[in-house]
Amino acid sequence: MSMLLKIHPENPSARAIGKVVDILREGGVIIYPTDTVYGLGCDIYNSRAVEKVARIKGVKMKAADFSFICHDFSHLSEYTKPIAGSYFKLLRKNLPGPFTFILQASNNVPKLFKNKKKTVGIRIPENNIILEIVRQLGRPILTTSIHDDDEVIEYTTDPELIHEKFKLLVDVIIDGGYGNNIPSTVVDCTDSEPLIVRQGLGDLKL
Repeated sequence: MSMLLKIHPENPSARAIGKVVDILREGGVIIYPTDTVYGLGCDIYNSRAVEKVARIKGVKMKAADFSFICHDFSHLSEYTKPIAGSYFKLLRKNLPGPFTFILQASNNVPKLFKNKKKTVGIRIPENNIILEIVRQLGRPILTTSIHDDDEVIEYTTDPELIHEKFKLLVDVIIDGGYGNNIPSTVVDCTDSEPLIVRQGLGDLKL
């Protein structure tokens, strides 16, 4: 049975964050708030946990389109090939924020995630809870959104309802208040011009 852990979104308690980080280090799977929808994730270097996330989502690892959460730009740059100046400016203008940027993956990205295109989706959400967890963990966490079975509400927004549904599947569910029900805007930055693959909550500033 998973724990429902209430964490203040503006001033997250160091003790509560530490507890979540310990769970991630031990290979745990967590559900957490972002600046868009609630996410499901784990330490990207724990292959068992990553496979568990894929099972919960009902996708095969090879077909999974998982992104990472990094806590800042220097962290992000460890997992991507050098970013061209124009793209770097674009990322600077829009992050932290409700975006997933698809970039060329560096060799630090675990093999488990390497798709044929050798790209990686990266987020720096505007949410203190998850940024602090990633900062303390020292490595990115995998992120994928929680879909709701009810297609009208595509994403689950109420942490208590999320707990009801996922309490036997994950180790901890963080209650950081109500989530949004609009996902991030996905921007492909692997060609000469940025391409919006999915328009979500973020309006891209060029």
